[in-house]
Formats: sequence, structure tokens, C-alpha cells
Amino acid sequence: MQEKTVYNFNAGPATLPKAVMLKAQEEFVNYRGCGYGIVEESHRAAPFEEIIQAAEANIRKLMGISADYDVLFLQGGASLQFAMVPMNLMVPGKKIAFCDTGEWAHKAMKEAKILGAGINLVYDGAKEKYSCIGDVSSWQFDQNDAYAHICSNNTIYGTAYNQYPDTGALPLIADMSSDIMSKVVDVNRFALIFAGAQKNMGPSGVTLVIMRKGLAERCPETVPTMLRFSTHIKAQSLYNTPSTFSIYMVRLVTDWMLEQGGVPAIQKLNETKAAKLYAAIDESGFFRGTCAKADRSKMNVCFRIGEGNEELEKKFVSESKAAGMIGLKGHRAVGGLRASIYNAMPMAGIDALVAFMKAFAAKNG
Repeated sequence: MQEKTVYNFNAGPATLPKAVMLKAQEEFVNYRGCGYGIVEESHRAAPFEEIIQAAEANIRKLMGISADYDVLFLQGGASLQFAMVPMNLMVPGKKIAFCDTGEWAHKAMKEAKILGAGINLVYDGAKEKYSCIGDVSSWQFDQNDAYAHICSNNTIYGTAYNQYPDTGALPLIADMSSDIMSKVVDVNRFALIFAGAQKNMGPSGVTLVIMRKGLAERCPETVPTMLRFSTHIKAQSLYNTPSTFSIYMVRLVTDWMLEQGGVPAIQKLNETKAAKLYAAIDESGFFRGTCAKADRSKMNVCFRIGEGNEELEKKFVSESKAAGMIGLKGHRAVGGLRASIYNAMPMAGIDALVAFMKAFAAKNG
């Protein structure tokens, strides 16, 4: 029976490199000759210790992370970081600067408010229905704030920062869940970066935190032990049982990324993939991009049919699925269509989608 090719355009959990999936399959019941699977192994045992250390070393190499930063593998997804970051880094009497470019930045701001933080809203994207980010060089940051928070890529609305704001001496915190390691980033510009793994790094279940040394010392004594960054720094991400299989998969994915030529090579391919798909939208006269061209995400391509023909969009989702392309329905908050084209999406998937779009437009236009 011939294997059916299916391209996964889901926003997360998302597509993984096929070579990685096959490697995990090969090792699943007998990890490197030990006679049992790594998913069964103790997180204190030597085989897993090698895995977590290799995963960290790979990430440091891929992102150019210096010894000035700690690298942590935590749980709870980016959503837990929305609370954990202010719990650890709030300063009494100081506000937190937020740049609200969409759902995830907005949710992070909501958590900070629950914890009693005052908010300096530097940018309010809601005024433009999150369709743009604009010129970040004009944004003004109060150096007396505790820190500034951004979400680097907006999965729901399809926008992304093409340049990061200059916050001066104010620590900059970035949620990079949906574009981590998709492009070259100067980590030294950030005080803390966090990202759920389930888009570019592996399966769900593990959250990467990259944190400038010394920052964790801000944490007040009232924060529970498990929710302190310092706890996990001291224990090297092994304070409690971590998501061992997810970390194993991160190790395999980052091995694969290094084999592809690292982040610079992956960025080049991502730019080519995105350009090809946006060109198909813009040149069609049938599909329409939903956000400002200057702020378009290279990870999450959001589009509509006409001004929002919901019946045709439902038909597009149904027929694309039958043609071997899943996950093209837009987020429930905005509707429409969305193709998430993370690092592991091959060019063949883009070509298949573009060909389908052209045929669909010809048939239904």
C-alpha cells in the first residue's frame, strides 16, 4: 500500500521533520540498545542526562547563546509564563510595559493585571484589529518600568516583528513561541525569551526559557518554589520530573536543524516559502491577505476569500483536507484561512498548497 502524503499546516502542535519522526519511531521501544524506550527512563539516569545536556548545547549553538544566559526546560506552555514572568520579575511600585499586538500579548497582559501589576500600554494593536504592528522605532518606553513584554509572532492574526523595539536599559521579555529559531536573533538584546516547543522545536509538553543570569534574583520570597526561575536554574531543569519525551524530541529536532545548516539556512528557506505563498495570494485576485504587508508573518500566513466568503472558505478547508493538506482553517477568533509554515514544512508542501489554491480559484472564481 502506497503511503499517503499529508502536509500539516496546523498552528500547533505542528508539523515535525519526517526524518525526526522516523528516528523517534526507530528508537521508541529500544533506545540506542538499552532494551527499553527513553519515555520509560528515569530523568535522573545517565541516558536522559545526556539527552537534556545535548538539547541545551544544540539550542545554545543554534541561537548563539552565551554563558551569560541560563537555558531551562519547563512545563505549562507559554501560557504559564504569562504568569510566571511577572510573578518573578515584577518590582513593587513599577509598571510593566506591554506591546499588545494580538491575542497572546493581550493574555500575558491580563495575567500581569491579575497579579496586581500596573500596565504601561506602549502599543495598542486592538485599535487596528491587530492587522499591523507599524514602526516600532517610534515607541516610547519608560525606563522606570520593571520590564517590557512583546510577542514576536502573532499566530492568530499573521503579523510579526521584522525589527524589535529598542527598550534602552529596560529588560525586554519576548514570547517567541511561534517563531523561535526560524530566523537569526541576537539573544543579547533580550533579558528573557520563552517559547512553547510545539511549533518549531518539537511536540507539546516542554517550554524553553532563555534567561539572563542574575535576573531571577528579583523574585520575591512569596512566590511558590515550583514557580521560581531560580529553583529550575539551580536544579538544571530537573527539580521535578520534566517532560522527558518532549525534551528528547527537542534534541532530535535541533540535531536535524544543525544538519540543515543551522538557523541561517533555515531562515533563508522560510523566507522563500513565505514569499511563494504570499505571491500566490496577492496575484490571485481571489484570495486576500489580512494584515499589512510590511508586518506579515513568515510562520503563519492568514488570508480570506474575497471579503470573507465563509461558505467558500469552508469548502476550501474541506477540499484541501481531501487533497492531503490539513489545518488550513483560520483561528476561531478571526475565521478565514491560515497556513502555518514552520521550519519543518517542506517546500513541497508549499508547492502543493499553491497548486491547490490556483485550481480552487479557477473553479470557484
